[in-house]
Amino acid sequence: MTDPARTLADRVVLVTGASRGIGYAAALEAARRGAHVIAIARTVGGLEDLDDAIAAVGGSATLVPLDLLDFDAIDRLGAALFERWQRLDGLVGNAGMLGVLSPLPHIAPKDFTKIFGLNVTANYRLIRSMDLLLRQSNAGRAVFLSSSAAHSAKPYWGAYAASKAALEALAKSYAGETAHTAVRCNVFLPGAVRTAMRAKAMPGENPETLPTPADVAGPLVDMIEPRYDRTGQVFDIRSGETRAL
Repeated sequence: MTDPARTLADRVVLVTGASRGIGYAAALEAARRGAHVIAIARTVGGLEDLDDAIAAVGGSATLVPLDLLDFDAIDRLGAALFERWQRLDGLVGNAGMLGVLSPLPHIAPKDFTKIFGLNVTANYRLIRSMDLLLRQSNAGRAVFLSSSAAHSAKPYWGAYAASKAALEALAKSYAGETAHTAVRCNVFLPGAVRTAMRAKAMPGENPETLPTPADVAGPLVDMIEPRYDRTGQVFDIRSGETRAL
């Protein structure tokens, strides 16, 4: 009899930024539910730690040490996944960069380009390379992590805010393009979470007052379940509400 908790059994799920923080917790949660996890990150040590944690819960993973700013490598990854599995059931676009918090005129062009490269272009390249694979699934699911900064666009947060707004626009467009297929594309807002990025953004904040990545991983992974049939939506974990992108 199938374990009812293994709702992602025999499914293939790709998670970016999987070596730490929310990506690590989401990858572990997906594996706990039975998925084979394609874990992508630059940090080999973090991926190896994740692999041990996944094995401890009876799961399996393929580790992919990859810098998502190597856009051609994303294409090669898509080809390799097609050769091995011929499909992709879930994509969690978690990897992101805060960059520098600075007046816009003071941000170096190379820094602005890097922020958009990871937060926007890398996710576009993932969509481009994984689209066929997601369409080959009977319930392909893609979810991208955004931030309330995409809408507040507070002073000094311009580059990060603009990149997350652009990411949401990409997700909305892709959701519309796949609306009449088995693919669903949505956005997840984790709110303030105890991560290295949050500590960099708010160095004076007491991290003990924040939820952990494990606290938000469950609702995030829910969005790549086959039963999650909404598309073109953003789920805000702070309010528990879902709205259209």
